Amino acid sequence: MRTVRHIVVACTLLLVATFFTAGPAAAQGDVMGNVKAAMKIGSAKDLARNFSNVVEITLDGADATSYSNTQAEFVMKNFFSKNTPVDFSVNHDGTSEKGQLYAIGTYTAKNGSYTVLIRMKAAGGKYQIHSMNFIKD
Repeated sequence: MRTVRHIVVACTLLLVATFFTAGPAAAQGDVMGNVKAAMKIGSAKDLARNFSNVVEITLDGADATSYSNTQAEFVMKNFFSKNTPVDFSVNHDGTSEKGQLYAIGTYTAKNGSYTVLIRMKAAGGKYQIHSMNFIKD
């Protein structure tokens, strides 16, 4: 009887551990997938759903500028209209030691391509974009 109880407790702990480690990984994948899809079609509205309250955007070597999420949506809408998307691919992504998500990708537009660095922080239980850097190739 005691052995059965130990097995049940061990299995329960294993399931709980799996649940807690799989949840954040799935959430990270979902948000990065959403960002990738929005960038691929040039949808500032879809991208803005993943913005934090303040987003720092750097475009083609200019100084980084902090915008409210609403302002950042308009900045990205303007960028996408001037640089009509052809494709977006993530070349590398990961998590920093501080728990921030990042992705380095290539945004291909009709008039050229950009290397893009996207950084996200956890806020309110989900990851949100806090910085985007576009460097013309």
